[in-house]
Order: sequence, then C-alpha cells, then structure tokens
Amino acid sequence: MKMKEEIGGTRRHSLKLWPENERPREKLLRQGAEVLSDSELLAILINTGSTGMTALDVARDLLLRHETLRRLATRPVSELCAFSGIGPARAATIFAAFELGRRYASAGDEERDSIRAPEDVARIYIPKLRDWPTERFIALLMNNSGRVLREHVVSEGLVNASLAHPREVFRAAVTEYASSIILLHNHPSGVREASKEDHVITKQLIEAGKMMGIPIQDHVIICGSNYISFVESGWM
Repeated sequence: MKMKEEIGGTRRHSLKLWPENERPREKLLRQGAEVLSDSELLAILINTGSTGMTALDVARDLLLRHETLRRLATRPVSELCAFSGIGPARAATIFAAFELGRRYASAGDEERDSIRAPEDVARIYIPKLRDWPTERFIALLMNNSGRVLREHVVSEGLVNASLAHPREVFRAAVTEYASSIILLHNHPSGVREASKEDHVITKQLIEAGKMMGIPIQDHVIICGSNYISFVESGWM
C-alpha cells in the first residue's frame, strides 16, 4: 500500500510514511537481504524518490525498462544518469554496487587464487567479462606458482574487432618478469565458438612465446556464462 503526504500543495509519495514492515531498508535489517525483491534492493541504493515517486517506484520503472538486473548492469552510466529519478549520484551508487558484485563473484580464497586449469580462469573471469559490451583481449602474466602477476589489457574495441600484436603482449611480460602467459578474451555475442582470427592470433603468439622463452599456457575465451579453452579443445 502506498501512502501520500501533502507538501506545499504537491502530492508526493514517501517511504517514510509506509508501515515499517514494508519499508525496504527496515525489512532488510529485520529479515535479511535475501527476502527483498530486486526492486526493493535497488530502492535502498536509490535511497530517495523524485517528485511524485518513491525510491521503490523509480527502482521498478528502472527494472521494467531494462527487464533484468543483468541487462541493467551492462548499460552505460550515461544512460542511467538520464533516467528519470536517477541522476549522476544515484547512478554512481548503483554502478558501484554492480562492480562490487562482480569483484566478489570473481574473488577466491588464497588457495583457489592459483590458476592450475582452464576452469580456474573461467571461475575468476566469467563474472568480469561475460557482460562486457566490447571485445577485450587480455594477457594474464603468470609467475612460477600459477598466480597472476598482472592482467594486461592488450586491446579493446568493437565487437569482434580486437587485435593482439605480439609486441604489446610480450613487452608487458618482460617488464613483469612473467614466466608464462595465459591469453584471455571475451565474445560479447556469447557465441561459444573460436573464430578463424582467434586461431591465427593464438598461433602467432605461441610462436612468439617460443622465441621469447615465455610460453603461452592456454587461450581461454569467455562466451557468456561458458568458455572455450584451446588446451581442452586440443588446439595447442
């Protein structure tokens, strides 16, 4: 039930006038975050409404526009800023929450942080890359213990248009004293298939790695919530 208050002759919704057991923040504190709907959780981030709308109204409209939280998380911040009832400050809060969620999903304990198999790469990087709107080509610079010394973004561009020049990959590897490299990129389309270009780039970098004495361990492609490993597929 929505209650209204009269302020200066303008009827405005206010969550403060709702019964306590229906207010999202109080509901979370009493019952836990898991009982709240997506709209209620968003409303807590939005905090206050706009003229004639509660924060929950704004949150519901936002989800109706974008259909799911995942789709909302992929939209540019400029688009969210322009949404009625949001603005820069609230947009920043929402995007910060999404980024924290991605980082939490990809974080592991110390034992699991070592990369020993393609599924370890997938576990860490699917949350980071599955919703990235453009193709990113990354060189994971590895030490002898199987830990990532650095994530080096080699290129980023339009969908299916990234290029990875050996010079850019191995210059960073030499600087970081990497013992090996895992190649990683995403398919924004989600298509679980390695392109001809993916094979050509991988072959070039494997040959360059042999000359540099810094071997390429694998090439992992993030395809939505799935992945392709060149090693698992028998391509290297």
